[in-house]
Amino acid sequence: MLGLELIVILGVTVLTCSVAARRLKVAAPVMLLVVGTLIGFIPLLREVSLPSEVMLLVFLPALLYWESLTTSLREIRRFMRVIILSSTVLVVATAAGVAAVAHALGMAWGPAWILGAALAPTDATVVGVLARGLPRRTMTTLRAESLINDGTALVIFGIAVSVTAGSETFSLGNVSWLFVLAYGGGAIAGIIAAWLAVQVRKRLDNPLYESTVSILTPFVAFLLAEVVHASGVLAVVVCGLILSQIGPRLVHADTRRMSEAFWGLSTFLLNGALFVLVGLQANTAVRGLSSTGVLSGLGLVGLISVAVIGVRFLWLFTTPYIIRAIDRRPRQRELRAGPRARIVSGVSGFRGAVSMAAALAVPELAGDGTPFPGRDLIIFVTAGVIAVTLVVQSLALPPVLRWAQLPPDTQLDEERAMAVRTASEAAFEAMPKIAAELGTDPLIIERTRREYEKHMQLLRESDGDEDVDEHPYRRLEADYQALRLAMLSHKRSTIVRLRDEQLIDDTVLRHIQAKLDIEEVRLSRREVVE
Repeated sequence: MLGLELIVILGVTVLTCSVAARRLKVAAPVMLLVVGTLIGFIPLLREVSLPSEVMLLVFLPALLYWESLTTSLREIRRFMRVIILSSTVLVVATAAGVAAVAHALGMAWGPAWILGAALAPTDATVVGVLARGLPRRTMTTLRAESLINDGTALVIFGIAVSVTAGSETFSLGNVSWLFVLAYGGGAIAGIIAAWLAVQVRKRLDNPLYESTVSILTPFVAFLLAEVVHASGVLAVVVCGLILSQIGPRLVHADTRRMSEAFWGLSTFLLNGALFVLVGLQANTAVRGLSSTGVLSGLGLVGLISVAVIGVRFLWLFTTPYIIRAIDRRPRQRELRAGPRARIVSGVSGFRGAVSMAAALAVPELAGDGTPFPGRDLIIFVTAGVIAVTLVVQSLALPPVLRWAQLPPDTQLDEERAMAVRTASEAAFEAMPKIAAELGTDPLIIERTRREYEKHMQLLRESDGDEDVDEHPYRRLEADYQALRLAMLSHKRSTIVRLRDEQLIDDTVLRHIQAKLDIEEVRLSRREVVE
């Protein structure tokens, strides 16, 4: 029964904390993490553990896939150098810095490197939730960095665990091969998974079937990579980025609406449940700490947190100047970020589920059958640093962002206005040809022509400088929509009353209600609150 009870508790916690966080204007992940830690004191939940396989094989493929589908590939190409360096060299530097601090505080080199590798990568899911209000450039680089850096960190982690357990010896050739396998194999697996998804979707014409393919795709990509011991994380990311480019030409509108609704709800629930489970695991880590005292462990958490944040800031305020000294091309000068933007990026280096999954993946026994050295301390410190970065940095980010006073980025708004105008003008110009091909009645053509002329007049007058929704024409349409929505509500009440009076069957109610729902969605176009 514990599994069912846990599902109910997680669902209720995610719902209540999300609502409370919105009303209290607190970051939802922070509240979920804190509440997850607190409910860990409930006797029923004390034995709940979070297997690393659950995070790596269930949570991460789905969450990373959606993040990669909604990330701008154009911006990734634009800032490719920054992203590659941050997701590789910075990860190694962070792991080394954490390992050095941990070793100086008494931890053996093997466990110290394991801890450093676990804490080196930023977390894509946390960045996606906590950093939504950041400027476009900062948000793009953070998301792309956190999507890719897991592969680097997990390779370092695997090497450190194997060497510490005594199953492998460290060599430059072995390390190089593992990196090539992780990145090359992961990329190839992602490409194959994307190709398979496209071929299957081309042969389907049903939203349910196509949405099922969408759900399976990230897990297929992860599985293909795992079979050859490559990076499943990178495979999912590559697959998602490819399909983000192909999807608009391949996926039908109704399938897209269904898939987006599913992914929006599922990622919300998975993210929320993940934060609660990390909080539960933090509680368990405190109780499981046996190699040192809790106060000593907390001191280590504080110093390691300083090391994690410090290495990131050191990187952000050294490498840009080195790159500027080497590359002075005018095109590169336009991509430079100021010191305030770099401070915002430094505060946004959150750690999350990947770090927790890595720590929990440390085996309980070494190769000789003895307990794995420092496992309890690795889990405790990892959980503590995750809590520090989530709570402290997420609370610090809004005031830092206000202090930075970064200039607004209006490029996307301008592009959106241009795209709408261009598409409307192209459709209007093509209308006679299209109408002739369809054999459309002249009355319908004239009605459509007037509607398009009115719409294009609105777009020309707004010209991207005015909120289209506030234009007088839009206000008239809003009144029309409000009246239609009220009439739909009255229709729905009447249908329900007829069903209650047993004048119509439930099947009839569902059939009519489905049509009313479609019309209501079309009229209301209500945006989902994130």
